Amino acid sequence: MELFPDGAFVRLRSRGRDGMYLHADEDGVGVSLSRERASLHVAWQVHRIVRGGVPFALLHGAAYGRYLSATLHPAPDGHAGRRVVQGTYDDQEQNTTVWFAVRISTRDAEVALQNHSRNGHGFLRANGKHCRWRNGVSIDDHLNRTTMKHWIVETIPLRTSAPLVPLATVDPVQPGGGRFIGLFPRRSRSEPEPDQKWAIRFVVADADGNVNEQDWGTFQFHGRSVFSLWNEAAHYSGSLYFFDKITVCARAGRYGRLTPLFTDLPRGQENMDIVALPAGSAGENIAVFPLLCAVHLLSAAILMKTEAALQYPEVDAP
Repeated sequence: MELFPDGAFVRLRSRGRDGMYLHADEDGVGVSLSRERASLHVAWQVHRIVRGGVPFALLHGAAYGRYLSATLHPAPDGHAGRRVVQGTYDDQEQNTTVWFAVRISTRDAEVALQNHSRNGHGFLRANGKHCRWRNGVSIDDHLNRTTMKHWIVETIPLRTSAPLVPLATVDPVQPGGGRFIGLFPRRSRSEPEPDQKWAIRFVVADADGNVNEQDWGTFQFHGRSVFSLWNEAAHYSGSLYFFDKITVCARAGRYGRLTPLFTDLPRGQENMDIVALPAGSAGENIAVFPLLCAVHLLSAAILMKTEAALQYPEVDAP
């Protein structure tokens, strides 16, 4: 488990499908294989837990914060075993999100990831060994040996500054009149996407970065623009808050760790828990950020107060 220190960002590269990485799909649910190495969607942050003196790893995606989870549902046709999804961490006793790394090779940082949701035998596996167009990921309960169950762990270095929130490519109009929508609009030649409605559960953390579970409120949000979501969150956080006053984070489940949002929201989802972290409060930390894609993201230092400093991966690093 030394390859999975708490808070670190990693990529998981398939040994059997060389050059392909574990990928959090844009629908916010699916998990697949992708060659897009310089993407937040292939970056996973380690959430370590200990049970009975044994360390385990939970992995939540850097794009949406959702946890790599096993299910009891069969994988799609042509794929082995059970389905793997992006899920939530709602119960500290749940096993679907719990993984144990079995070291395969010390030379190449190669592991097999065992899930503990069913008899402790299921291993995360890539698919498409013979049918290369199949790029799904699943849980294989068979004890056969195959490199499709082997993953090479790549540690992602950290940024020292936060990326700016990307501008919306379409200038959406929020029902009821969004306060800040329309600032710095960018024209787009592409057709706007069909309107997507969200039920956002929202809360502002206190000065120590803690969330009072009794303080959650809700608001309706339209579209997928993370820029627009930050604007709405700034409004609901209070009249004095704006981009430089909060950091907008997703929380996937009651016990999920916070993931700062710098990616447009998933396609096809309908609800999300959002936590706003105020800046400028006592004991704030300068967040350490994993270097993402320097080609596509501008950088700006952001001060924020959290229980533990937020981190971001530099996914464009070699």
